[in-house]
Amino acid sequence: MSAQLTVDNLWVRYPTPARVIEAVRGISFSLGREKLGIVGESGSGKSTVGRAILRLVPAPGQVRADRLTFGDIPLLEASEATMREVRGRRIAMVMQDPKFSLNPVMTVGRQIREAYRAHARVGGAEARRRALEMLEAVRIRDPERVYGCYPHEVSGGMGQRVMIAMMLVGDPDILIADEPTSALDVTVQMQVLAILDDLVTARGLGLILISHDLNLVASFCDRVLIMYAGRVVETCTAAALHEASHPYTRGLLAALPRIDGTGAPLPVLQRDPAWLDAPSAS
Repeated sequence: MSAQLTVDNLWVRYPTPARVIEAVRGISFSLGREKLGIVGESGSGKSTVGRAILRLVPAPGQVRADRLTFGDIPLLEASEATMREVRGRRIAMVMQDPKFSLNPVMTVGRQIREAYRAHARVGGAEARRRALEMLEAVRIRDPERVYGCYPHEVSGGMGQRVMIAMMLVGDPDILIADEPTSALDVTVQMQVLAILDDLVTARGLGLILISHDLNLVASFCDRVLIMYAGRVVETCTAAALHEASHPYTRGLLAALPRIDGTGAPLPVLQRDPAWLDAPSAS
């Protein structure tokens, strides 16, 4: 499988008056037309990886890598004009919560329409047709009605579908989904994942799914990177995630609540300081 995205020795640092905070420390991976999961605790650096790929790390953050390429585009050296073409058109990112990502004073349809016209030279009528087509593709039953709704008039699950429609309207090659189901209940989570699965498979996209839910990633992705303190401590196939060997991964799996549990307290993850300095897994 040829790599669409290559990440080699990626670092993200935030200088502060007291010290330099290393949010991502020397991680490497490649992505083809597959579903790659990145999991870990909050603060492990997984969302920062997605933002660094699109050069969305805010100042004073510093991004460095031996190689960060999308096809033949060196993302760190590319001009801002090139990155505007890449963002949304070639690589799209679905944020965690639609309440904070959608513009509250613009209708759903107008936002999708503008996202499309930012990357395609089409008229208003064609953009409207394409927006309605995408709303239908994410299984919204009444796309005409939802097209004219404001974000506060749709549910959380429908808002997340709108976000997916907006990110896929430009036919990107890679989709980065940052905790796309964390704000949703379990039933709606599975509906949104089924939509993502269908669209990714039908369009042949590469998908990076960022999540803290190990069971979800194991059932949905092809490969999984497990991150701890900015490093990748283990890489495995999703089907073999529950056979992972690193103590950190084993600790995360042991801490998952189970329906058939005895009611005993969940195990507490015991961290080893040596994990901080161990080489990143690749």
